[in-house]
Amino acid sequence: MQERNRLSPQVERLLARGVRMPLPQTVEVGEEVDPGRISGDGVVLHAGTRISGARTLIAAGCRLGQEAPVSLSDCLLGPGVELKGGFFKSSVFLEKANMASGAQVREGCLLEEEANGSHTVGLKQTLLFPFVTLGSLINFCDCFMAGGTSRKNHSEVGSSYIHFNYTPQQDKATASLLGDVPRGVMLKAPPIFLGGQGGLVGPARIGYGTVIAAGTVWRGDCPEGGALLSATGRDVRQPFTPGLYGDIRRRVLNNLHYIANLLALRQWYLHVRQPFFRSQDLGAALFDGATQVLESALAERIVRFEALAEKMETSLRCLESRADATACASIVRQQRALLTGWPRLKAFLTSGEEASTAPSRREAFVKRIAEAAGTSGYLAVVQSLDAAAAAAGTAWLRDIVDTVVDRSLSILPECR
Repeated sequence: MQERNRLSPQVERLLARGVRMPLPQTVEVGEEVDPGRISGDGVVLHAGTRISGARTLIAAGCRLGQEAPVSLSDCLLGPGVELKGGFFKSSVFLEKANMASGAQVREGCLLEEEANGSHTVGLKQTLLFPFVTLGSLINFCDCFMAGGTSRKNHSEVGSSYIHFNYTPQQDKATASLLGDVPRGVMLKAPPIFLGGQGGLVGPARIGYGTVIAAGTVWRGDCPEGGALLSATGRDVRQPFTPGLYGDIRRRVLNNLHYIANLLALRQWYLHVRQPFFRSQDLGAALFDGATQVLESALAERIVRFEALAEKMETSLRCLESRADATACASIVRQQRALLTGWPRLKAFLTSGEEASTAPSRREAFVKRIAEAAGTSGYLAVVQSLDAAAAAAGTAWLRDIVDTVVDRSLSILPECR
């Protein structure tokens, strides 16, 4: 019995650092975990916590397993994060983000400050801006969501919601953009509300101030925002041909907008967010982890876009064999353009040229942020920006998004 209750060396090291464990005999910590990346200041590991992965980082005030056991692998947690139960892998949670029990957060997720979810939420390749709230029993993979100004005024996804991210043609170039980076980072945009017992078919673009009524499965876009969207079911019966795509312009455009926003967000992290991370304990490592998630998100979207481009070869064969092939001439041109133009498009999207977009606007805005920073944290500084300063920052980031999309469409003019 005494042998059974002996603590592992890793658990002993964390206890020595000040980590609290009500039942340390039930806590597992992998040998590869660096105790120096786990703060001893206010961190609590409840019974059944399992920690693995050399990249794992846990900042001050984090609490794991308050409602149910937690399995944490290669995740980075900022100050005050609470993961109350579930499985979390290769993702980053910034200050005071939290998830309730039953969560499954897989690789490529970034939950910014105070983003949160209730019980039984599934995420993968998902980015949530500050204050975004997810209800219960949700599957929300391959999404970006922003909107709102505070914990009392935030974008929300109702319970039992699903983002449909896999098509009958077996592709996942389906990421949906709810809000955008240029306005979202300023924390001044109206919230987005997705009503419960509903769904969104990706890839979609939904603008700020949009409400999708409960029980609605929405299959379109509303990038202009400010609308109440609802849809009633209707019976549709038509032939289905595996491998055959129709008009791909919307799909291409929505993928380009998603990637362009990720590129803009990477610049925001490099030039605006980085100093705020560097001023925190373990902040440099947390910043590196967050930027790695952005890099992996970009890589994921490029891979999925490339897979879509490759599927055009089969689709073109299907189109060219149809009796109405002449009527499909414009669709044939779109698909052939994507198939043959993909190497050039990929080279542009991965070139890093967005870093040189609107440098004077960027430098002026970064200077304004530095002047406002003082001893305040990131959220307080951004929320304190007046309308003119926020508009200037938005203009810089919008230049990046617009330039990326316009340059991409110059490579694929048939997809405009």
